[in-house]
Amino acid sequence: MKYLLIILNICFLVFGQTAWKLGLENLQLQGSVFQKFFQIIFSPLIIMGFVLYALATVIWMYLLSKLPLSFLYPLQSLAYVLALIISFYLFKENIPITRWIGTGVILIGVYLIVK
Repeated sequence: MKYLLIILNICFLVFGQTAWKLGLENLQLQGSVFQKFFQIIFSPLIIMGFVLYALATVIWMYLLSKLPLSFLYPLQSLAYVLALIISFYLFKENIPITRWIGTGVILIGVYLIVK
């Protein structure tokens, strides 16, 4: 159960960031600075990102009450791995080999932490 919640927390964080990225890419801002601010804040994808972050925060607080921070926090590095995969497939970003190697190092580190 704890691992499922950790994965859910990570997914909510990364999907929240992804929603923000998609929302900001699709906005056609017009008007004054205040109008642009409200266009951003009330964009459906931006709102979705905030909701996902709020859910991730609730899960994180629950996990912190049950597990050591020294165990939990390093597992958050899996967010980098998921974000890299989403960046590659969804946003068609060019990922250099050094970043893929770094991601492999993160995965090895996570494996050692959970052992």
